Amino acid sequence: MNAWSGDWESEGPEGVLIRNAVPEDYGRIVAVCDEWWGRPVAHILPRLFLDHFHTTILIAEKGGELLGFLVGFPSPTKADEAYVHFSGVAPEQRRSGLGREMYRLFLDAARDDGRTVVRAVTSPVNERSIAFHRSIGFAVTGPHEGYDGPGTDRMAFELRL
Repeated sequence: MNAWSGDWESEGPEGVLIRNAVPEDYGRIVAVCDEWWGRPVAHILPRLFLDHFHTTILIAEKGGELLGFLVGFPSPTKADEAYVHFSGVAPEQRRSGLGREMYRLFLDAARDDGRTVVRAVTSPVNERSIAFHRSIGFAVTGPHEGYDGPGTDRMAFELRL
């Protein structure tokens, strides 16, 4: 079984449990997003992701406390691609290897599923995300003007598996 099996868990750094999400995790995730980012971002994670893609979403927790998450899915229209929509690690867990471990698990699952490319995007102001994605091997391009509509530029990430 891999991280997309829907019934999966793994031990991450320092005894952190990494498991597939369940729809009930939605409230826990949106409750911390704005605080973890220091700006309003919860609106970019609608409930539909946890309702329809929870088997490919990873939750990291220890003692019941949410420490991180990765919201991603295999593309339903591009058979060779997977996409990471949103990921986050609690500020006190950053640089612990937790983000890298969640991405490793997601990338392994994508590879096991026959995917050869993983993509993601972020805002040009999210320098921490840009640096993190570069550090784990993603090619970064942009900013792409109007990527998500007028006035909504994005940096694009691509990793060939």
